Amino acid sequence: MFKVLVANRGEIAVRILRACRELGLKTVAVYSDVDRSALHVRYADEAYPIGPGPARDSYLRIDRIIDVAIRAKADTIHPGYGFLAENPLFAQACLEAGITFVGPDYQTIRMMGNKVAARQAMSAVGIPIVPGSDDEALWDEGALDAAERLGYPLLIKAAAGGGGKGMRVVPSPEELPHALTVARREAEASFGDGTVFLERILEGARHIEFQILGDQYGNVIHLGERECSLQRRHQKVIEEAPSRALDEELRQRMGQVAILVSRTAKYVNAGTVEFLLDEDRNFYFLEINSRLQVEHPVTEMVTGIDIVKEQLRIASGRKLRYSQDDVKVRGWAFECRILAEDPYNGFRPSIGRVTGLYEPTGPGVRVESGIYEGFEVSLYYDSMISKLVVWGETRGEALLRMRRALEEYRIIGIKTNIPFHQQMMDSTRFIGGQFDTTFVENRFAMSEPRREEQRETAAMAAALLVHNRGWRTASLEQPEQSPWKQVGRWRAMQYEI
Repeated sequence: MFKVLVANRGEIAVRILRACRELGLKTVAVYSDVDRSALHVRYADEAYPIGPGPARDSYLRIDRIIDVAIRAKADTIHPGYGFLAENPLFAQACLEAGITFVGPDYQTIRMMGNKVAARQAMSAVGIPIVPGSDDEALWDEGALDAAERLGYPLLIKAAAGGGGKGMRVVPSPEELPHALTVARREAEASFGDGTVFLERILEGARHIEFQILGDQYGNVIHLGERECSLQRRHQKVIEEAPSRALDEELRQRMGQVAILVSRTAKYVNAGTVEFLLDEDRNFYFLEINSRLQVEHPVTEMVTGIDIVKEQLRIASGRKLRYSQDDVKVRGWAFECRILAEDPYNGFRPSIGRVTGLYEPTGPGVRVESGIYEGFEVSLYYDSMISKLVVWGETRGEALLRMRRALEEYRIIGIKTNIPFHQQMMDSTRFIGGQFDTTFVENRFAMSEPRREEQRETAAMAAALLVHNRGWRTASLEQPEQSPWKQVGRWRAMQYEI
């Protein structure tokens, strides 16, 4: 392995490129027309265009990405997450082109990518699964029969893909036919496969996942668990490691099952085994995500293991450097997904130019970002623009550190969900670890911004506007009139500093 093409964009592309640089590997970026000046393009050693803005015409074009890899003489492709990361045809195309794919082989991706097949495989070896329908050909009559057997409320899920696409909650029999139609249509549009299945909703359940690493010599370990229960529309918004819901005995049992799942799937490289944990502390297998997860940094923070580097080493044919006994969890970590969405307006997407940016720093703070001042946030891709990760010796210290980091984080020019995270960090139930997968949507509501917050934001925006218009001469002649100094004085008066 000497040159890696990163078949992705945004913060995850930058994250992978950094790992490659630390390992002394040459790097290749690909970009759509709207990403021509993106951060990952600037960071890579080489960069090649692959098509127009829509992902189906660029980042989802297997032929174009393989062609770039051949022209750039890249011997390895890292898919990141999303786009083609869990597409078995892409992994197979890499194999046929003589290019190393950083991930499991295409047969494993195909088996684990179909949730129905994965459920059947795990059930066959005695691994508990969430009660659901096991018939892939789930048409209307069969669905009604299966729903009656499972009981309401239940969940319709797409057999292929994830991220909340093709997923619908069905509270009653009357709503099932329409929900099935919508779920199938969305699954077909998102994954090219309209197959769906039913799954019982576990009331009060928590979403717990275990990070796994496996090499081609049969060695498999887990790196502990992540708490991923804080979700909105079935998409995670805040993650932490470890989880307050697990004691050491339960952690050991779930970790052993995660390894059994991995061995059953003959899994190689980094992946995630996902479980639901009910109120009675029973856990059930959900799925394997056969790729790098968005939330992998929290595991890196508490274990000190660089998961992306381990992916690259495993893909190059090396044995795992760690045994299970080598994995030690220290401290606590949180991750907040920073989205270009307006939390005060139904989380509507926000697009436009980032006119000002200040990223938090300091002890235990890590920012994974794909933006910079002047970057244009487009409508073509996912709304996640960065991730804010913090570590502390205890959960309390990590939480206080996240509050401080969120207060420092300033993104001007677009709306973001930073206020949502700030209010969540102040939530009594969140602080106490008393939440489940329904908490954000059923028990949490955004309060209106405080007037002083609005005034401070307006003052900073005005100062930035003055600065960007080039009114620097006046500032040099009369430094006391500097717009930034005015903001500082205003804040001092507000807080009586």
